[in-house]
Amino acid sequence: RAAPGAAGRVGVSPARLSPRPAQSTVCEKIMELLGQNEVEQRQRKVLILSQDSFYKVLTAEQQAKALKGQYNFDHPDAFDNDLMHSTLKNIVEGKTVEVPTYDFVTHSRLAETTVVYPADVVLFEGILVFYNQDIRDMFHLRLFVDTDSDVRLSRRVLRDMKRGRDLEQILTQYTTFVKPAFEEFCLPTKKYADVIIPRGVDNMVAINLIVQHIQDILNGDICKWQRGALNGHGRTYKRPFPEQAESAAVLAAGKRSHLESSSRPH
Repeated sequence: RAAPGAAGRVGVSPARLSPRPAQSTVCEKIMELLGQNEVEQRQRKVLILSQDSFYKVLTAEQQAKALKGQYNFDHPDAFDNDLMHSTLKNIVEGKTVEVPTYDFVTHSRLAETTVVYPADVVLFEGILVFYNQDIRDMFHLRLFVDTDSDVRLSRRVLRDMKRGRDLEQILTQYTTFVKPAFEEFCLPTKKYADVIIPRGVDNMVAINLIVQHIQDILNGDICKWQRGALNGHGRTYKRPFPEQAESAAVLAAGKRSHLESSSRPH
């Protein structure tokens, strides 16, 4: 394993018709191509961490609104950014951490936590991972998956119906909270992305480039960048990916990298 002390970043936005969020499917595909899904959890060199784990504990009033579809889970204030930042900081420092478990049916944080062991690369995915600057600045590579709005809505309907919600509530919540929040808070963070991936998991050219970069990290082939990345907060040395459609990528490496995802409507 690489020694602790460096961080990285990636941003991803929604991609294809699936009940799974686009950035989640992209991260899972990356894990699959790296063969990390078959590795025992404690031995994994690459892991996925979701921003969804860090939703705030709701008050009784907020939870009642949430059960009626009247609470805005897509607003930046819905997340416990202090806990998110401290957890990521501990991971960067090579510590084992306990990550909250969130129940999306009851809209509550459970007493059980998930133990996350140190890894060389962390894929950090979520709806607004680029919004908070303190968190955004921790990462070395940011990916943004660009997806058509109709696909985002279709995927959301499929996912929420699996959670037992009726169609009318899903559509009302989408038009009242999700779409406006996406346009106000999520879409503007696209400017922070180093890599923009059209079509999400269907864009295998872009995904293979990311996989190759992660393999370079794991194989130690990017060590010549590391001192500059660490001393310059991940911005000193950069290497561009070849341009793919509307995508562009600029990477700065560290020994321990977090690949984060942005822009999924909740």
